[in-house]
Formats: sequence, structure tokens, C-alpha cells
Amino acid sequence: MSTHHIQVKVNGAVKAAEVESRLLLVHFLRESLNLTGTHIGCDTTSCGACTVLWNGRAVKSCTLFAVQADGAELRTVEGLAQDGKLHPIQVGFHEKHGLQCGFCTPGMMMASVALLEANPKPTEDEIRWGLSGNLCRCTGYVNIVKAVQQAAEQMQG
Repeated sequence: MSTHHIQVKVNGAVKAAEVESRLLLVHFLRESLNLTGTHIGCDTTSCGACTVLWNGRAVKSCTLFAVQADGAELRTVEGLAQDGKLHPIQVGFHEKHGLQCGFCTPGMMMASVALLEANPKPTEDEIRWGLSGNLCRCTGYVNIVKAVQQAAEQMQG
């Protein structure tokens, strides 16, 4: 089996590892770095539970290889809270009841953060479109949209 040395910046910390060519990014994050907030849902990019930020862009880590991330800056749900303070999207999901079972929540939050960083004042339709690659089987999305709207307002100051 072929291995490769990679170095990535994850949630602000530089991490280096030897990885097999076939190792998926989601498995690298969960198993090698112990960042288990990134969930494995479908392995086909259908559900979005594995969404992380790659150089600021939302990607589904279940269909990317860890070797592809060499030199990249990654952000996972574990990197949202800073200095003990929740990120506005985390506050929004909590206060607006944007989750039930919580399985999709990390991916939803990361997709929402990418959306809000690209578009600080999204309309409801833009929020729904921005989250269209992430599936939730519990909430019906209404409260998720409200959570993103609240986070957008909070991030505006």
C-alpha cells in the first residue's frame, strides 16, 4: 500500500501524518485526528453529514481523499467555538431548536458557516439553496433556516 506524507491546518493547528492513498478525508479527520464531530452518513455525498470547510469552502469529506487535503486549511465543527464562546451558528441552532437527533447538525452548521461567510445577509431562499446539499430527516428545515437567519443577524453585530 502506498502512503503519503501530508500536512494540513485543521481548526488552526498544523497536523502532519502518513496516510494511505485511499484514505478518505472523513476517516482521516475522525480516526487519525480524533475529530469525531464530522459524521459519516452515506458515503455518496447525498446527505452532507460529513461537510467541512476546505480553504473556506464547504465540501463533503466522504468523497475526498486525505492526500488531496495536503497543504489545505480545514475547519470542522470542533473549530467553530473560539475561546470558550460558541459561534453564532451554534447559538442559533440551540436557541431556534434547529436540531433534533443531531446527526446532520455538524454538516448543517459547516454549510451554514460557509454560506454566511460568502453571503452575510442571505434571503430565506438563499439559505435553503445553500443548505440544499445537506439532508435532515427530523426537523423539516424550518428551524434550521431560523437558526441561520439568527446567526446572520448576530454576525452582523
